Amino acid sequence: VNLVETGGGLVQPGGSLRLSCDGSGIAFRYYTMSWYRQVRGNQRELVVSIPPSGSPTYVDSVKGRFTASRDNRAKTLSLQMTSVKPEDTAVYYCHAQWSKVGTYWGQGTQVTVSS
Repeated sequence: VNLVETGGGLVQPGGSLRLSCDGSGIAFRYYTMSWYRQVRGNQRELVVSIPPSGSPTYVDSVKGRFTASRDNRAKTLSLQMTSVKPEDTAVYYCHAQWSKVGTYWGQGTQVTVSS
């Protein structure tokens, strides 16, 4: 297993949740790391992407609410979710891409925003 997500769960609207991705199974620092999410029946959506040494790029719907970060030494990718909304409910996936090797997906972690 190359990518392992943790931190999903149930959170109330307006609350916060932090997701983490353990990338210790890959040469983490060379990969563009991303978070995707998927609602059942819909296509997987890119939430945020961080190149190996660059800044995150967010989808408009999460700008100002979500903050992604990577620690190349610890080989971890994080997603701090704040002011969450019911429409943030989805399975969140960690994704790694390096053109020389290919791509990896985590198994996904469920985030449910509900009162």
